[in-house]
Amino acid sequence: MASINILKYGVSSPSDTSPLKELKAAGYEPGDVLAVIGKSEGNGCVNDFSRTLSAHVWEPQIPQSAVTVFSGGTEGVLSPHVTFVVRDSSTTGLRAAVGRTRILQPHEIGTSVHALEVSSSIRSILKESGIARDQVRLILIKCPLLTSEKVEIIKAAGKTPVTTDTYESMAKSRYSSALGIAIALDEVKESHLDEAIRSQSTWSAKASCSSGGELEDCHILIIASDTSSGGLRAVSGYMDDAIDAKAITKLLEQVDREGGHVLQVFAKAESDPTGNIRGNRHTMNTDSDIHSTRHARAAVGGLLSGLVGETRLYVSGGAEGQGPPGGGPICVVYRVAA
Repeated sequence: MASINILKYGVSSPSDTSPLKELKAAGYEPGDVLAVIGKSEGNGCVNDFSRTLSAHVWEPQIPQSAVTVFSGGTEGVLSPHVTFVVRDSSTTGLRAAVGRTRILQPHEIGTSVHALEVSSSIRSILKESGIARDQVRLILIKCPLLTSEKVEIIKAAGKTPVTTDTYESMAKSRYSSALGIAIALDEVKESHLDEAIRSQSTWSAKASCSSGGELEDCHILIIASDTSSGGLRAVSGYMDDAIDAKAITKLLEQVDREGGHVLQVFAKAESDPTGNIRGNRHTMNTDSDIHSTRHARAAVGGLLSGLVGETRLYVSGGAEGQGPPGGGPICVVYRVAA
């Protein structure tokens, strides 16, 4: 557990590590980094190798204990950037802790085993860090997906993959990760896990999960409020659907009441699985040219950017188990005068 600061910088490409210079100019060293959270301009799908490139260039620059969470897709007005979560020697008002699950075997991805590994790891991190569940504002997870090669490995071993569709495996992995968060935060009872896996309808209000082919374990970042004084704050909520501006403005009004300045927004977005938004048909799920996650990122990214007045926002597509269906969690990190 550490008091933290959050700093955000734009990047010129997925391989751009020049923000390290700006980090040092701000008084921090690479060794202070707990996590690097990035948005890259890939497609956010199975073959988004911009995430892999970003992880490849950033991970050697930061401590081995630090985690990376790179999310592909900056559709619409969203701007590629990295957000640093760094240790701060002062009491800032925010704390964070990071960790990893063990490497998941291909046949475990998207299953109850996956969810239990996540929940167990989060519980351990919370215990070791001294962070209470009610202090948690957001848990970000980067989780693995299935490739065609992994599917064949599973079949050759006489096991059954959770799906043979590699794109669908991203959703299954996100959902299991979100269930793990929900169990660890006591939003869902562990005894209900099997039913939750079957129903695919359970959700956490504080989960942000992104899947990718650049890792085999799950990277976990927990952001929590500190009861002591400090100028940083985090407030969280969730959107009921992709146009739920009221949910966003409610959080921003709290920032304004405290005279605060928004540092970063973390949000999940998805197309409503019913094919409707407030009674009107949408076509995000039936577009054969552009995946629904890309539509959702563009829509929610535009809404958030307009309300916040900033385009370097972390908007991740695919919110299975993360907020109500068709909606998604939001966490606003902001600074007030200490």
